[in-house]
Amino acid sequence: MRALALHLDPFQAQFLRYLFGLLVLLPLVAHSRSLRAWWPRSVRGQFIRGALHTAGLVLWFWALPRIPLADMTAIGFTGPLFIMVGAWLFFKEPMHWERWVAVGLGFAGVLIVVGPKLSIGHGGGGLWHLVMLGSAPLFAASFLVTKALTRYETAGTILLWQAITVTVLSMPLAVPGWQAPTPWQWAGFLACGVLGSAGHYCLTRSYQVADISSTQSAKFLDLLWSALMGWLLFSDLPTASTLLGGAVIATATLWVARREARRRPTN
Repeated sequence: MRALALHLDPFQAQFLRYLFGLLVLLPLVAHSRSLRAWWPRSVRGQFIRGALHTAGLVLWFWALPRIPLADMTAIGFTGPLFIMVGAWLFFKEPMHWERWVAVGLGFAGVLIVVGPKLSIGHGGGGLWHLVMLGSAPLFAASFLVTKALTRYETAGTILLWQAITVTVLSMPLAVPGWQAPTPWQWAGFLACGVLGSAGHYCLTRSYQVADISSTQSAKFLDLLWSALMGWLLFSDLPTASTLLGGAVIATATLWVARREARRRPTN
């Protein structure tokens, strides 16, 4: 997606990513025994989730071509921290002192990543880091709504309606800067549609079978993959502040996950 967003309007890239994600799912819907099985119990809930995710994507795609992948991923690590606060506010989950400590350390990690980019003479790159940071609470809200929807919707239904709602809501943003993609770019969007839909399905299934907070530690593998691919594909070398800040955020979230595991009663 970053390679495509470097050569096309970011909002067009956002629209085509989810359009192809929808096209990938349509054969599965067509071959199902009952189309009614794909109709959600709450269309309103699906559109609320889609609107939140679209808003986060607007900021994410806007910043995507302008900051290194490792920086993008490190900032994305704040998502689990926003999810913890959101679960406390909306699901009335208890907010123990360890969670508040993790939130504080997490934001300290963000400052370590973003702070040097905000220094004078950095060319304004820090603005895009803040734009990327702005997407994190929106994605967290989307995932919290997803967790609520898994109580009565299947993972496949949620995935299909995410593709529908984000495609519909992103279309008006894509039209003003539309460019004709090349055949290779069409192929790239198809690949992103397959990979993105598969990833979102796995994520939604994990929310069905586990507590949302217990799934967050696996997210920190993203920094390893993004740093490696950013280096191989875009010659982006993660800075010391990115690695240090990412380590602080990862440590805070993994620490609180371990503390939470010890709190749970054993059967």
